Amino acid sequence: MRFTIYQESRVGCRSNNQDRIAHCYSREALLMVVADGMGGHQHGELAAQLAVRHIAQAFRNEARPRLVDPGLFLSRTLTGAHHAILDDALDRMLPEAPRTTIVACVVQDGAAHWAHAGDSRLYLMRGGYIVARTRDHSRAQLLVDQGVLQPDEALLHPGRNRLYSCLGGNQPPQVEHSPRTPLRDGDILALCSDGAWGPASDESMLIHLTAMPLNRGVPGLLDESERRAGTTADNLSMVAMCWHDEDNTGAASAQAISTRSMALDDFTTRLDMTSMGAEAAVGLDEDEIERAIREINATIRKFDQNR
Repeated sequence: MRFTIYQESRVGCRSNNQDRIAHCYSREALLMVVADGMGGHQHGELAAQLAVRHIAQAFRNEARPRLVDPGLFLSRTLTGAHHAILDDALDRMLPEAPRTTIVACVVQDGAAHWAHAGDSRLYLMRGGYIVARTRDHSRAQLLVDQGVLQPDEALLHPGRNRLYSCLGGNQPPQVEHSPRTPLRDGDILALCSDGAWGPASDESMLIHLTAMPLNRGVPGLLDESERRAGTTADNLSMVAMCWHDEDNTGAASAQAISTRSMALDDFTTRLDMTSMGAEAAVGLDEDEIERAIREINATIRKFDQNR
């Protein structure tokens, strides 16, 4: 595989960051994932962290160096992440399980497979156009589907943030899966939370992510979304990847990654798990952070043992 990848997460104008993002790759498979902890529910950041860590750990366990079935992997691990969140809530004796959106994508054999629940999105950009985009699991999107709202009206509708599918909570998630989608040289996959895509137009997405390298385009897009949202800016997160044909090395950027020389059992992982903003970091108790991390890891191990 040959690709360029960049990820970034920001707190926006919130007191803490409930988004979690990660990418992980072996010699023959790549995983990207974004989770947005639902701030209206207690411990949303823990739900997001559990989901991302569970999916990333499952990928590291199974992609050696490739997954048997990427679509089945996504179905099984998103369901597993949902149950890991429920188990953690039970262990903590929480009155309600925390919730998170999720969007995850696996690239293998030159094709992408993705799945999502909620309003964290995946965009596929090709030749200067958005050729695929996930459908939000929101009340506003349902009204668009029914012809009651126009897509631009849905952005300002009060039901935009009312989601009917997520991981965690009291209802099983309605996970939506893509078909196997072959990639072409120069294709861009962008996974992001609603804080990133909400204030930005499709045109802005295309300009920033296709007209410049991703290590400039992603920060530029987040800058614009943050500026447009102003004092209401939500957490903003994105993982973006540009696909390069293995043999077309001249078209790839200097930051392109080639996995051809990786060992069969080798992995590279980057997880952005920072949960605290500048204000919340004041007086932070490191023992509490370490205890929370140990509890999350124990929950993941317990769920894996009981599968």
